[in-house]
Amino acid sequence: MSAGSADSGRIRVLHAVKSLGLGGTEKVMQLLVRHLDPERFEVAVHSPVDGPRAAQIREGGRGAATYIGMGLDKALAAFRPDVVHLHRAGWAEPEFLHPLRHGPQRLVVETNVFGRHDDSPSARALDTHLFVSHFCAQRFAKGTGIPAEWPRYGVLYNPVDTDRYEALLPEGPRAQAPVLGRISRADPGKWSGIALDILPLLARSVPGFRCRIIGGIPEAERFVREHGLAGAVEFLPPVATEAELAAFYGGLAVLAHANDTGESFGLVIAEAMACGLPVVTHPALGERDNAQLELVEHGVTGLVAATAEDYAQAVRWLFEHPTEARRMGQAGREKARRLYRAQDIAARLGELYLDLLARKGAQ
Repeated sequence: MSAGSADSGRIRVLHAVKSLGLGGTEKVMQLLVRHLDPERFEVAVHSPVDGPRAAQIREGGRGAATYIGMGLDKALAAFRPDVVHLHRAGWAEPEFLHPLRHGPQRLVVETNVFGRHDDSPSARALDTHLFVSHFCAQRFAKGTGIPAEWPRYGVLYNPVDTDRYEALLPEGPRAQAPVLGRISRADPGKWSGIALDILPLLARSVPGFRCRIIGGIPEAERFVREHGLAGAVEFLPPVATEAELAAFYGGLAVLAHANDTGESFGLVIAEAMACGLPVVTHPALGERDNAQLELVEHGVTGLVAATAEDYAQAVRWLFEHPTEARRMGQAGREKARRLYRAQDIAARLGELYLDLLARKGAQ
């Protein structure tokens, strides 16, 4: 643990997350912590489980205090926050919320990653729920009959370090060949059969086709072997930094997103857009997450296809029409800069804190 200063002139904000691994939830938290206005907010991070993001959070002139390997109750007692900001899935987690039911009055905000409804008694400790997409807010309201209205509910997009990506790739992607890329955690739940079925279709129809995959799973590696695609498909190790991500995105012509469970936001998509890549995605069925369609506007920032055949055709069309692909990539970069820029999202969050604190003080 490293302790923060006792600066009573600033609002003390404790961000709490279940681990400090390299997942999207942790990355979002880290970007918010890094970019909250240090003149107005003193920020710290709590996690019961250590991980590689801890050192990144503490480093540099904008580093934050970390309270790791202890219960949330102990972190609350040590830091004495005015605001507690939880980053969690959204469903019932009484053990996570229990420490917030007692003690001094404080503002409690959650980033509800999957837009779920927690009707457990422990959720009464939460003042405000922030959804990460308008899709999540609208589905929540439709499914619960509860209006997703401020100040109880709000939408705050996940932050993306768009400035960093633009600095690393000022001219956008550099690929001069038909190179498709895919990136996710190495988790079967992050995959769709479409992601594999398109590979032989593209290998047969696109001369020089290559695909680079970060987050490959055994099923994908077996599929590539069984279909004789080892010469066209490369599996790469995980990456952790914006520089490594930019190097990956910069070597692609198109990003392929294919995930049957869909996305409640789609951080990989947003980062690819920030790098100037056109994205191809597909709709998820039923009531699954579909915020990928909020990010990827068909014909504007990428293409949407429902079947493997249509998906492969969409990728091939982008390969064959580089001017249109570049236009879509640029439109995606502009959208990411306008809606997801980390500094702007953090500034918006700071204003939300101030509004909520004023409302809570008036109760």
